[in-house]
Amino acid sequence: MNDGKPPKTRTGSPKPFWYQPDKKQPGTPWEIPLCGDLSERQSDLLQLFVDVPRGSRGIVYFDSCGGSVYTGLALGSLIRLRKLRVTAVAIGECSSAALLPFAACQKRFVTGQCTLLFHPMRWQSDEDVRLEEATEWARHFKDLEGQLDALLVTLFKMPLDILQAWTRPGRFVSGPELAQAGLASLFDPFTDADPWKTVTTL
Repeated sequence: MNDGKPPKTRTGSPKPFWYQPDKKQPGTPWEIPLCGDLSERQSDLLQLFVDVPRGSRGIVYFDSCGGSVYTGLALGSLIRLRKLRVTAVAIGECSSAALLPFAACQKRFVTGQCTLLFHPMRWQSDEDVRLEEATEWARHFKDLEGQLDALLVTLFKMPLDILQAWTRPGRFVSGPELAQAGLASLFDPFTDADPWKTVTTL
């Protein structure tokens, strides 16, 4: 982390992006780890996806339990809005709200050990919420839940009945199961001769 001041180049001018292309290896993809609770890192993560060049190619490593559904939706929206060519690699957990940006990626990879939790939206609110607010949130909650189900079906290109079977009441789906459903490619970073080549060329 810096002291809040923009980093400078040798000429003293601010760098336009944190990501700088590797001149020795043209076309080298950028890499972003998407880990932990998305809500806690919301502003930093969104900035990372804004800072990479629009239309560029990169890899996002997923190890997240999820967080705010709005953060997950925002990340997925940025990936599509900025036409980023993203390869998603689930290296640990990819659950809940993290499924939205994972599904928004053009290519998806999973390991035999990774886990993905599908479950319905969870309602969290302050203890002193007013009855009128609770009623309005319940209406919005039901509507948004249906929209997100439809979005995941579209992004994953999967049947709605399979999503509903995984989501209600909730299910941990393994990497091999996701690959078997045709929603990702399975690879083994521990035994593949060149896992980097596998992820970057398929």
